[in-house]
Amino acid sequence: MSEPRGTESTTRPLPVIEKATDDALGQSASAAAHEPPPVLDGEDGGSGRFWSARRVPAGIVALLLLLAAGAFLYDVAAVRAHRPALRWRRELARQLAERPLDDTWVLVGAGVTAVLGLWLVVLAVTPGLRDLLPMRRTHPDVRAGLYREAAALVLRDRAMEIAGVQSVRVRLRRRTADVRAVTHFRELDDVRADLDAVLADAIRGLGLARPPALSVHVARPGRQG
Repeated sequence: MSEPRGTESTTRPLPVIEKATDDALGQSASAAAHEPPPVLDGEDGGSGRFWSARRVPAGIVALLLLLAAGAFLYDVAAVRAHRPALRWRRELARQLAERPLDDTWVLVGAGVTAVLGLWLVVLAVTPGLRDLLPMRRTHPDVRAGLYREAAALVLRDRAMEIAGVQSVRVRLRRRTADVRAVTHFRELDDVRADLDAVLADAIRGLGLARPPALSVHVARPGRQG
């Protein structure tokens, strides 16, 4: 029976995981950037981004349209029942008939309406859900996604396993994974080489449809005081 991977970690103190600030990076640094890892054979099941349901914008627009349609319908029914039209509709009709097209309020209303319409068009043609990274689709009936924070946490945990790494900060975007590590011993290039190998394997293991390019930066801790 094989022993668990974490057996050796109980015989030595674990490194402290902490957030590294830009001021904590010293002058000596080693950096590297790499293209996304190639997709292995048989794992090229692509998957597009997840589309947001846009519940909030759709609900707001539907509510506004419902209120406006209900108000106009009530006023039309009142006029059909030989009752005077509501004051606001008479005032609206008068304003639309008397105000010129270059009036300030007309231009402001048209601008606001155009901006809202453009916003709704953008929401309709963009997928949204930027924090959810699509994974490779290996089964036609199953779609999977991985939250960006969870993927960054996996990369940080894998980086902390490297000997000499004191702290790691990972910023994961859709196309790049920026890793900044601080090491208190070992050569910078040696630590960076280990990080390159381990993180490239970790990115491939995430199973993302579009693996991000890897950027690794290793530095010494800054002087205290």
